[in-house]
Amino acid sequence: MKKTISIVLLILVFFIIYFIQSNFFTWFTIAGIEPNLFVIFVLFIGLFAGKKLGLILGIIFGFYIDVIMGRQIGISGIMLGVVGLLGEYLDKSFSKESRLTIMLMMAGSTIIYEVGCYIFNIITLGVSVEIISFIKILLIEVLYNLIIAIIIYPLIQKMGHALEEVFKSRNILTRYF
Repeated sequence: MKKTISIVLLILVFFIIYFIQSNFFTWFTIAGIEPNLFVIFVLFIGLFAGKKLGLILGIIFGFYIDVIMGRQIGISGIMLGVVGLLGEYLDKSFSKESRLTIMLMMAGSTIIYEVGCYIFNIITLGVSVEIISFIKILLIEVLYNLIIAIIIYPLIQKMGHALEEVFKSRNILTRYF
């Protein structure tokens, strides 16, 4: 029951983040570039709730974003799924208690997401390769995501531990009490 309620809450948070991303951050851009709150959110799910939920919700959220934003359907779903899956592997390798490691995870996930989407767009849509402008956009987006992650870090920690308690706790019942 707790898992179901947590998943419903994560979906509600996704819609709130979608509203913030599509309405608020269109006004606050750095050189015309918006942050990608979805990468932060899906990495958060992967880190604290596990790779299965991170992968599944990443794919579902990505497909929803692709359908609503009018992009080619599938690219964001695949890449957000990869970010969600990556969260569990980063959780096993690094500590989530350090602000620096969380920031490095956010930066790495943003880079993986954007490079993956760029490569998919080159392959499927035939987008012209412009490395210098892509690197500029990528660096600004990584910086913007890091600034937002620093601001919401206490919320990430508090909500993350609550999620971890629900999804990663091991309730072992022995046969003999």
